[in-house]
Amino acid sequence: MPTRNMRNKGKTPELTEKSTRTIVSLKLMVQYAMNNEKAAGEVPTKLQFRKWARTALMRDAEIVLRLVDEPEGRTLNWNFCKKDYATNVLTFVYDDGPSLSGDIVLCAPIVAKEAKQQHKNLTAHYAHLTTHGILHLQGWNHENELEAIAMERLETAIVTKLGYDDPYLE
Repeated sequence: MPTRNMRNKGKTPELTEKSTRTIVSLKLMVQYAMNNEKAAGEVPTKLQFRKWARTALMRDAEIVLRLVDEPEGRTLNWNFCKKDYATNVLTFVYDDGPSLSGDIVLCAPIVAKEAKQQHKNLTAHYAHLTTHGILHLQGWNHENELEAIAMERLETAIVTKLGYDDPYLE
């Protein structure tokens, strides 16, 4: 799950009691840009994305969340990560000052395929991947084992708080 969050590379933000209680300001735009909606399956509503983002955010943010089809997902992954395939989520951070600014791209057909292959509820998988992208915006990464463990624990705490199963249980 690539991230373009190069400014925070190697830094792992601390999760404090204060950061989990703070009410954050969220400006969210959701774009549905899939040409083959059948391949995308059922996609969440803007209200669902807003709820998931608010739960995962620890700071004010302006976010564009874009759902794309495989051709656009593949193009973005190639242009920014030099990987020639569509991936489930890409995160682009534009400003990591006091108020975050960035884009999260979810490739709807990939998300649907993964949920089916992994026998997961599709909505729960979207909640997890949205949480994953929001954490990347805030500087969380999984480039080494310790970072991955910390990020997975936080993702699990957020996703279960939202009422879904632990996304890492098999």
